[in-house]
Amino acid sequence: MSRTLVKSPKAECAAACQTLEQLPNIGPSLAADLRLIGIHEPRDLIGRDAFVLYQALCAKTGKRQDPCVLDTFMAATDFMRGAAAAPWWAYTPQRKLLYGQIEAAR
Repeated sequence: MSRTLVKSPKAECAAACQTLEQLPNIGPSLAADLRLIGIHEPRDLIGRDAFVLYQALCAKTGKRQDPCVLDTFMAATDFMRGAAAAPWWAYTPQRKLLYGQIEAAR
């Protein structure tokens, strides 16, 4: 018997977001990463700095995370501040402008 993974429906606005998996761009793996650094509910992202969250994840896992993780954290924190949902890659230019080139772990 095969198991089918059902994606969580994504919230249309921050107020409707009850679980991390309902955040746009956040699936089970990134939700687990957020929980690893103490983010258990979407509202825990309100007022948080995406770069600080990214650094915390790098420190907790002992390795440099892919820069797209930072892009995704930027999208999630922005969404929880009331911005419209946007794909994580829409944040890549802003990340590069703010933080320069971040090398992924090899």
